[in-house]
Amino acid sequence: MNMKQNPASEYQSTGTYSGVMYADPHSLITQMFDGALRRIAQAKGAMDRNDLSLQGELISKSIQIIASLDACLDHEKGGDLSTNLAQLYEYMIMTLTKANMNKDMDQLNEVTKLILEIKSAWVQIAPTDAQKAG
Repeated sequence: MNMKQNPASEYQSTGTYSGVMYADPHSLITQMFDGALRRIAQAKGAMDRNDLSLQGELISKSIQIIASLDACLDHEKGGDLSTNLAQLYEYMIMTLTKANMNKDMDQLNEVTKLILEIKSAWVQIAPTDAQKAG
């Protein structure tokens, strides 16, 4: 093992990789929500510590995840729901960008609340095992 590697970091990335590798599409989206929420929470900590570099990095990762969620939308099948989610994701990206520039915790909290609401609805529509199989 390379002595510069952080074992906890290695474990986490391995766990993340294997979780993604075996997840169904619905679970992957749930994991993306969780990843965005985790990065925002970490960014709040960095903001509290005035660690602007880490804050920016974590908010940037959150933005990337939300942009990926937006890219997953099926506008042909999704209709108005897909359009509304795309607009909401765009709003969240703009809000995160402003939060980073202004060091605004309230804006981070607002995006967290929005993600939690979307995630809650997403989890409620999880396919059953029978639907997954057939």
